Amino acid sequence: MLMPARIPPHKAVDDEPGAEHRLELCRRAVDGDTRFAVSDLEMRRDGPSFTVDTLEALHTATPENELVLIVGGDIAAGFGAWREPTRVLSLARLAVATRPGTPRERVERALGEVEGGQECSFFAMPEIGISSTMLRERIRRGEPTRYLMPDEVRRYADAHALYRGSPRG
Repeated sequence: MLMPARIPPHKAVDDEPGAEHRLELCRRAVDGDTRFAVSDLEMRRDGPSFTVDTLEALHTATPENELVLIVGGDIAAGFGAWREPTRVLSLARLAVATRPGTPRERVERALGEVEGGQECSFFAMPEIGISSTMLRERIRRGEPTRYLMPDEVRRYADAHALYRGSPRG
């Protein structure tokens, strides 16, 4: 489930296109693929989006479902600084994708400081060398992004001049 935050609490993005555009980009990214869903749950909430609040809402709506929160090792290494990390782990199983530049031992140490953090699962994920930061920079510089993102996402970003520092429509 892809769920863009209305107001991401952790980092600002240059030329941030706005929540509605990010929601539409998610929809276009998974269009026609029934393995994925897009939710506007965080968009409907006032204030910053915190994972613990989202997991609470998902758990309340579907208590029979097991929730799995997938994060990269770089994100997991800072998990102890999240809002209510112990509660997050009581609501969802944490699955950590190993990432270059963040040693697993560092992640394990960080998670070991949070009650329940030892129960997380690690999994290997092939490195594809594409990041949202890299894509935004390529768009900003006017470099091609074909084959680096779904065509419908690229067309939408182009049509609305997203991440180019120009007015949005």
